[in-house]
Amino acid sequence: MFSLLCAPEAGAAGAGSDDYASARARMVSRQIAERGVSDERVLAAMRKVPRHEFVPDSEKRSAYHDTPLPIGEGQTISQPYIVALMTELARPAGNHRVLEVGTGSGYQAAVLAEIVEHVYSIEIESTLAQRASEVLQKLGYNNVTVRAGDGYAGWPEYAPFDVIIITAAPDHIPQPLIEQLKPGGRMVVPVGPIAATQQLRVLEKNAAGKVTSTVVAPVRFVPLRRRPD
Repeated sequence: MFSLLCAPEAGAAGAGSDDYASARARMVSRQIAERGVSDERVLAAMRKVPRHEFVPDSEKRSAYHDTPLPIGEGQTISQPYIVALMTELARPAGNHRVLEVGTGSGYQAAVLAEIVEHVYSIEIESTLAQRASEVLQKLGYNNVTVRAGDGYAGWPEYAPFDVIIITAAPDHIPQPLIEQLKPGGRMVVPVGPIAATQQLRVLEKNAAGKVTSTVVAPVRFVPLRRRPD
C-alpha cells in the first residue's frame, strides 16, 4: 500500500517506553497532522496505540517510520498516515459498532477501539488472526473481537454496522458488506485491480438505503483475498 512518503526518521531500535512515546508523537505531528488529518480523537488514538507491538521484532526499529511494514503471510501493516486517514474518513463515534475486514496485525482495530464501542474484525489468514487477537488482548483491547474467515461475507451475526473499514483491496465492493452497513453508516474501502493503483472510496448509505460513493485518493493495498468456493 502506498501514499506520498517522507524520508524515514531515526529508528527506535532497543528503545524504551519513553522513546517509543516520543517516536509516536513525532509520527503524529509530522506524518499525520501536517498532512491534514485533524480529528482530535483520531490523533489521540494514534499517539496512544503502540504500533511497535503490532510488528515483528525485526521491524520494531522501523515501527514509527512513514511506511507500511511486512507482518508475514504476504501481508503488511499499513502506513500510519493511511490508518489515520481511513479512521477519520469513517467518522467513528463512541457508540458505534465497527466491522473491519482484514485484521492483519490488529493495529487498525486498536486505533478504532480507542474511539468506538466495539470492533469486529475478520482476517482470512488464521495465523495472523490468532497473533493479532493475542496482541490486542495483551494490550487490554477487550472491545475487539477477531475471527478467521472470509471477509467478503462480512459478519452477519453482528450486523448492521455503523462503520465498515476494509484494509485490503477488492476488485469490487462485496454486496454482503453493503447490505450489512447500517442506514446512516459509512464504509471506507480501497477498490481496484491487483498490481494497479486503486481508489480509496467512502460509501455512505442514507436512511432510505441508497448508497453514494466518493473517491478520496489513489492508493495501493494488498488484494482482499477470499476462500475458494
